[in-house]
Amino acid sequence: STLVWRRGETAHVSVMGEADAERHTPFAEDTLCRIYSMTKPLTSAALMMLVEEGLIALDDPVSRFIPEWKRLGVFNAGYLDGFVTNPVARPMQVVDLLRHTSGLTYGFQKRTNVDAAYRKLKIGAADLANPAEKVATLEEMVQTLAQVPLEFSPGEAWNYSVSTDVVGYLVQKVSGQPFETFLKERLLEPLGMVDTDFHVPADKAHRLAACYARLPGGIVLQDDPARSPYLQPPAFVSGGGGLVSTLADYLKFCRMILAGGSLDGRQYLSPKTIALMGANHLPGGKDLTSLSKSLFSEATYAGVGFGLGFATTMDPAATLIPGTPGDLWWGGAASTFFWIDPKEELIVILLTQLLPSAAYPIRRELRTLVYSAFTESNL
Repeated sequence: STLVWRRGETAHVSVMGEADAERHTPFAEDTLCRIYSMTKPLTSAALMMLVEEGLIALDDPVSRFIPEWKRLGVFNAGYLDGFVTNPVARPMQVVDLLRHTSGLTYGFQKRTNVDAAYRKLKIGAADLANPAEKVATLEEMVQTLAQVPLEFSPGEAWNYSVSTDVVGYLVQKVSGQPFETFLKERLLEPLGMVDTDFHVPADKAHRLAACYARLPGGIVLQDDPARSPYLQPPAFVSGGGGLVSTLADYLKFCRMILAGGSLDGRQYLSPKTIALMGANHLPGGKDLTSLSKSLFSEATYAGVGFGLGFATTMDPAATLIPGTPGDLWWGGAASTFFWIDPKEELIVILLTQLLPSAAYPIRRELRTLVYSAFTESNL
């Protein structure tokens, strides 16, 4: 399903194909999809609410809230029999978690011994074909991470990671509420995102899409909606990738961001905070290709920076795809995608369910199609 919203109204909605090929259930506008990493902007917005309240700051050391992490070092050698580490050049800050410069990683990247340790200890998604397999709780994840060294010293590189899951833990620790409760009370319910949650209740189970995975032998059913773990509340509440949502729900969040933090007369964040979230926070003003340790999807990252929960286009010419400097975007492991283009007053959302996001260059094609349909521009 695809939605294009521009200049205050829905310009296009299309739905095609089947939400469940085995049962021949047609995809619908209200089909519930696993949005995986499209959860990250919501989690980041939740933390920024606490930043605005003065309860946490972007330059706070993370160890202020997770004392066990004071001893974290940078990987030097070892794995099965233990690790040899070097001291960090500087402590990890809260901003490092939001922009993925923390030195943390994801086990599914399978590049280093640190990645391998994440898989062994089930920290985050161990495998993109089974992204729901994680350690038991947020607290357990944080305690387990204290045993594993960082990939690099905080601020020295960009590496996609469990950082936003840790952001969810910080929201929980600072607010004094379970992360899922804070998110629901402060964002989801006020925005009217009635179908967005970390699980699918029984009365909505018939709307949950199947999820598929493209493997070397072809496309296979990865998560059957009739037996999905999403039918039960999770023990591990993942701010990095745990939500299911719909087109209409995610549009409400995007509209709030596009409007500078307000929607329908209620302010969630200030326009200045939204501007800060959308700025490129990569050290030295670099783009992802020059700073990244891991590029993991079919999207290209030349000319792209990263802010506080979103990627942002810096140089459309370098991306080789139509776009606008200052747009905000990200996607999920099952090929979902969204972007917000403030200068063109544009929001585009794509929901589908195919792992991994590198299976087909659908994000590039969607951007090209949408911008090619413009007959005039605000620029």
